[in-house]
Amino acid sequence: MPPSPDSNQSNPAWSRDELVLALNLYLLYRNRLPSVNHPEVRALSESLNLIGNVTGVSKNQHFRNPNSVYMKLSNFSRWDPSYTNTGRKSLVKGNKDEELVWLEFANNPKRLAEVVATIKANVETVYATPLALSVEEEPGFFEAEEGKVLTRVHRVRERDKKLVKRKKDEALKKHGVLQCEACGFNFSKTYGPDVEGVIDVHHTKPLHTLQPGDKTKLADLALLCANCHRVVHSRRKWLSVTEVKDRYLAAKNKA
Repeated sequence: MPPSPDSNQSNPAWSRDELVLALNLYLLYRNRLPSVNHPEVRALSESLNLIGNVTGVSKNQHFRNPNSVYMKLSNFSRWDPSYTNTGRKSLVKGNKDEELVWLEFANNPKRLAEVVATIKANVETVYATPLALSVEEEPGFFEAEEGKVLTRVHRVRERDKKLVKRKKDEALKKHGVLQCEACGFNFSKTYGPDVEGVIDVHHTKPLHTLQPGDKTKLADLALLCANCHRVVHSRRKWLSVTEVKDRYLAAKNKA
């Protein structure tokens, strides 16, 4: 069998999205892995190439060929107790994120199924939507556990200019000012009334619920100062607005 395409420096390392989809297929056939020519292996290869294309990772339509998919399925066996406890040997090389993806999803089939379905739905409809999934993320904003595709869908939604304006207008009508929902920072009070509109908008819905065509409600959005917004996205398992607020209050009370 030829070596895995991952050994070819022209191909990037497997992304979280790809590993999540590969894990899903592995778990379906964990007792007996499908062959390189199995229809589902070929189908996954096509899906991964589509993801690489729409996210700008690779324009090579075959960079995740069926052999590469088969090798990745085999890599997952080294994290599977039902395989390793029998004394069988697995491939020892693989992506550094394989274990993390295993720990996060292998024992939560419901969440895995939801994430897989949402990734596929957003990728398959990308050409019919205005989502710019190839746009690189800002420095300091970590990609979510669910991977690149849903991270970018999330960021596109919270940057929607019309939604942002409506959220700010709603807050001004209710409270008369724009202030951070986590730390309470008030821009106009600190910097003057002419900077009233300076505040970030954060999309709070769980990533696995971001289905194409869904309407984003104002209740799904939260106003955050730039600092608190970055804290939300400062690690792979994103913090909620409530968690950031609790951390801020705890630190303030210690001061």
